Amino acid sequence: MRKKQILVTGGAGFIGSNFIRYMLNKYSNYQITNLDKLTYAGRRENLKDIEDNPRYKFIKADICDEKAVRAALKGCDTVINFAAESHVDRSIKNAPVFIKTNVFGTQVLLEAAREHEVSLFCQISTDEVYGSVSAGAFKETDALRPSSPYSASKAAADGLVHSYYVTYNLPVIIVRSTNNFGQYQFPEKIIPLFITNALKGKTLPVYGDGRNVRDWIYVLDNCAAIDFIIHKGKAGEIYNVAGNNEVKNIDLTRLILRIMGKPEDLIEFVQDRPGHDRRYALDTTKIEKLGFKPEHNFEQALTTTIEWYRDNQR
Repeated sequence: MRKKQILVTGGAGFIGSNFIRYMLNKYSNYQITNLDKLTYAGRRENLKDIEDNPRYKFIKADICDEKAVRAALKGCDTVINFAAESHVDRSIKNAPVFIKTNVFGTQVLLEAAREHEVSLFCQISTDEVYGSVSAGAFKETDALRPSSPYSASKAAADGLVHSYYVTYNLPVIIVRSTNNFGQYQFPEKIIPLFITNALKGKTLPVYGDGRNVRDWIYVLDNCAAIDFIIHKGKAGEIYNVAGNNEVKNIDLTRLILRIMGKPEDLIEFVQDRPGHDRRYALDTTKIEKLGFKPEHNFEQALTTTIEWYRDNQR
């Protein structure tokens, strides 16, 4: 059986590390090279259990480093780009970092992928590129109206990826998923932050009135979706991925506290952040017609996530 060589960028981060572990466990003929800069949210400890796997290789490098990217791509036939600055609050305070990594870094990867004539370039994007929607759900063909420097940088990257398909015929696929949750996520996003705060008896800061709505997908379902798309998706296409678990932030907060057996007086309403989108929602008809649906129950997966953080406080 021919070995498949994949370059995963940002593989020491939350979704990337879960994806690498998922793929190595599922496919015995896959070899994965993980290129990661190791920022605050990317940690080698996230893949400590597989670091000795002969089918896994780690390279510490920045996707903006053209020489390092070209070297890492040698022998690889697929690129999956998870590497990104992704925290909206940080993007509001320091937008240039997001533009450099998410836009310029993606262009560096695209150019290297074109030179190496890879069989597929998969860009991991986000539902935030569409902006907010009060009713209904965004389709892949809808206009992009990003609201933060983070989402704008991801929308720009998506545009670059598409341009390499049109201009250079580079086989690309863009995956836009809703909010992920699960193990190995750095505790700055709402679910891991609230879990770790509750474990310490600290308050849970809820923005505004807490009625902002997000659709949540368990990270292993998202990994399965990406795996499904890179094997059954069509070059040049965009695929929305969602968990179909819409919940208001305040209701999510109360659910976390209930599962953990913590009091609701830990909730603290704080000033809303600038440009805070009210609701995200994706239409997943396209991927469902191909045969994919997430498997995990939201509350059960959230409970599993809470247990992981409780057991891995170190």
